Amino acid sequence: MAHIDYYFATISPYTYLAGQRLEEIAEKHGATITYKPFDIVTLFGRTGGVPPKDRHPSRQEYRLMDLKRQAAKVGLPLNPQPSHWPTNPAPSSYAIIAAQSAGGGDLGKLVHSITTACWADEKDIAQDDVIRACLDGAGFDPELANSGLLSGAETYATNLEDAVNAGVFGAPFYITDQDDRFWGQDRLEDLDLTLSGKL
Repeated sequence: MAHIDYYFATISPYTYLAGQRLEEIAEKHGATITYKPFDIVTLFGRTGGVPPKDRHPSRQEYRLMDLKRQAAKVGLPLNPQPSHWPTNPAPSSYAIIAAQSAGGGDLGKLVHSITTACWADEKDIAQDDVIRACLDGAGFDPELANSGLLSGAETYATNLEDAVNAGVFGAPFYITDQDDRFWGQDRLEDLDLTLSGKL
């Protein structure tokens, strides 16, 4: 059975634009997924990247254009400059980590609902009530927002180290158990084709 390590950031617009296509691809191929939220700003500093606010104006302008195009392609609503961004991604990431450990709900739906809250619904995903609502909507106990904070923090830090060691430099990033690497939601088709044996 194929396996995919899914590295992502809850504040990444491109993680949002991935929707639940990864889960659809995994189901198609009978693959399992490990969800690995991490601190993307720290990752940038360790792998030669630059946070959006520190990029040259031409890069910032292009990013906004690209986000609008990508959103139109996948049919998702998106505010490329949401009110509550950037925000602290740690609380939402801890909740995802706790949910993955607890089981019983839909992790793909949880990740998408959290990123949707940021990029389409103008909500602050660092707020407890927002996180709890996302957990509940994805079939998880909302109390997971308050439990396992220490283990969540430890796993969040470990995910960053794993990302650096695995060659991750952005989000979303997908790595198969054969070490095939795919950066960006616009490479999900390549992941699908690779799992099909066509690439």
